[in-house]
Amino acid sequence: MGLFSRRRTRTADGAADTPSPRQAQQETLAYLRDFVATRVGVEAYVEPETHVTQTTLMLIATTGEWTRRKVPGAKEAYELAHNLGIPVYDVHRTGYPQRMREWNASQRVARRAPGA
Repeated sequence: MGLFSRRRTRTADGAADTPSPRQAQQETLAYLRDFVATRVGVEAYVEPETHVTQTTLMLIATTGEWTRRKVPGAKEAYELAHNLGIPVYDVHRTGYPQRMREWNASQRVARRAPGA
Protein backbone atom coordinates (compact mmCIF):
# COMPACT_ATOMS: atom_id res chain seq x y z
CA MET A 1 0.00 0.00 0.00
CA GLY A 2 1.48 3.30 -1.06
CA LEU A 3 1.42 6.04 1.51
CA PHE A 4 0.43 8.70 -1.01
CA SER A 5 -1.64 6.60 -3.40
CA ARG A 6 -5.28 7.52 -3.82
CA ARG A 7 -7.94 5.00 -3.11
CA ARG A 8 -10.27 4.78 -6.09
CA THR A 9 -13.91 4.00 -5.62
CA ARG A 10 -15.37 1.19 -7.64
CA THR A 11 -18.83 0.47 -8.93
CA ALA A 12 -20.78 -2.65 -7.95
CA ASP A 13 -19.31 -4.59 -10.88
CA GLY A 14 -15.75 -3.73 -9.82
CA ALA A 15 -15.04 -1.20 -12.58
CA ALA A 16 -13.19 2.00 -11.74
CA ASP A 17 -15.51 4.91 -10.95
CA THR A 18 -13.42 7.48 -12.84
CA PRO A 19 -14.69 8.40 -16.31
CA SER A 20 -12.50 8.11 -19.38
CA PRO A 21 -11.36 11.37 -21.02
CA ARG A 22 -13.90 10.81 -23.79
CA GLN A 23 -16.69 10.24 -21.25
CA ALA A 24 -15.67 13.35 -19.33
CA GLN A 25 -15.75 15.39 -22.55
CA GLN A 26 -19.21 14.09 -23.44
CA GLU A 27 -20.50 14.86 -19.92
CA THR A 28 -19.11 18.40 -20.15
CA LEU A 29 -20.76 18.96 -23.54
CA ALA A 30 -24.06 17.64 -22.21
CA TYR A 31 -23.80 19.94 -19.18
CA LEU A 32 -23.10 23.01 -21.33
CA ARG A 33 -25.96 22.16 -23.71
CA ASP A 34 -28.29 21.80 -20.73
CA PHE A 35 -27.11 25.13 -19.28
CA VAL A 36 -27.87 26.89 -22.56
CA ALA A 37 -31.22 25.13 -22.99
CA THR A 38 -32.48 25.89 -19.48
CA ARG A 39 -31.48 29.55 -19.22
CA VAL A 40 -32.32 32.69 -21.18
CA GLY A 41 -29.84 34.79 -23.15
CA VAL A 42 -26.69 32.76 -22.49
CA GLU A 43 -23.44 34.23 -23.83
CA ALA A 44 -20.01 32.64 -23.90
CA TYR A 45 -16.78 34.28 -22.71
CA VAL A 46 -13.41 32.76 -23.58
CA GLU A 47 -10.85 33.03 -20.79
CA PRO A 48 -7.30 32.58 -22.07
CA GLU A 49 -4.77 30.19 -20.64
CA THR A 50 -2.67 31.44 -17.72
CA HIS A 51 0.30 30.00 -15.84
CA VAL A 52 -2.15 28.45 -13.40
CA THR A 53 -5.16 27.41 -15.53
CA GLN A 54 -5.83 26.24 -19.04
CA THR A 55 -8.24 27.97 -21.42
CA THR A 56 -11.79 28.04 -20.10
CA LEU A 57 -15.21 28.84 -21.49
CA MET A 58 -17.58 30.73 -19.22
CA LEU A 59 -21.29 30.74 -19.99
CA ILE A 60 -23.31 33.61 -18.49
CA ALA A 61 -27.12 33.87 -18.56
CA THR A 62 -29.08 37.14 -18.53
CA THR A 63 -29.71 36.60 -14.80
CA GLY A 64 -25.95 36.66 -14.22
CA GLU A 65 -25.81 32.97 -13.32
CA TRP A 66 -22.66 31.47 -14.78
CA THR A 67 -20.68 28.29 -15.22
CA ARG A 68 -17.10 27.68 -16.29
CA ARG A 69 -15.52 24.66 -17.95
CA LYS A 70 -12.04 23.86 -19.26
CA VAL A 71 -11.57 23.61 -23.01
CA PRO A 72 -8.53 22.49 -25.02
CA GLY A 73 -7.94 25.95 -26.51
CA ALA A 74 -9.46 29.23 -27.69
CA LYS A 75 -10.24 27.86 -31.16
CA GLU A 76 -12.23 24.99 -29.63
CA ALA A 77 -14.01 27.40 -27.28
CA TYR A 78 -15.18 29.56 -30.19
CA GLU A 79 -16.28 26.46 -32.13
CA LEU A 80 -18.19 25.12 -29.14
CA ALA A 81 -20.03 28.42 -28.63
CA HIS A 82 -20.85 28.52 -32.33
CA ASN A 83 -22.18 24.93 -32.15
CA LEU A 84 -24.29 25.88 -29.12
CA GLY A 85 -25.69 28.80 -31.13
CA ILE A 86 -24.70 31.50 -28.65
CA PRO A 87 -22.65 34.70 -28.98
CA VAL A 88 -19.04 34.42 -27.91
CA TYR A 89 -16.65 37.10 -26.65
CA ASP A 90 -13.01 37.34 -25.66
CA VAL A 91 -12.99 38.30 -22.00
CA HIS A 92 -9.77 40.34 -22.47
CA ARG A 93 -11.56 42.57 -24.96
CA THR A 94 -14.98 42.87 -23.36
CA GLY A 95 -14.48 42.08 -19.69
CA TYR A 96 -17.14 40.31 -17.63
CA PRO A 97 -20.70 41.63 -17.74
CA GLN A 98 -22.00 43.59 -14.75
CA ARG A 99 -24.90 41.16 -14.34
CA MET A 100 -22.41 38.45 -13.39
CA ARG A 101 -20.92 40.59 -10.63
CA GLU A 102 -24.41 41.41 -9.34
CA TRP A 103 -25.37 37.71 -9.33
CA ASN A 104 -22.17 36.83 -7.43
CA ALA A 105 -22.92 39.55 -4.86
CA SER A 106 -26.50 38.33 -4.38
CA GLN A 107 -25.23 34.77 -3.89
CA ARG A 108 -22.78 35.94 -1.22
CA VAL A 109 -25.60 37.73 0.61
CA ALA A 110 -27.84 34.66 0.36
CA ARG A 111 -25.09 32.42 1.83
CA ARG A 112 -24.58 34.79 4.76
CA ALA A 113 -28.29 35.23 5.54
CA PRO A 114 -29.43 33.45 8.70
CA GLY A 115 -31.33 30.27 8.02
CA ALA A 116 -29.90 29.93 4.49
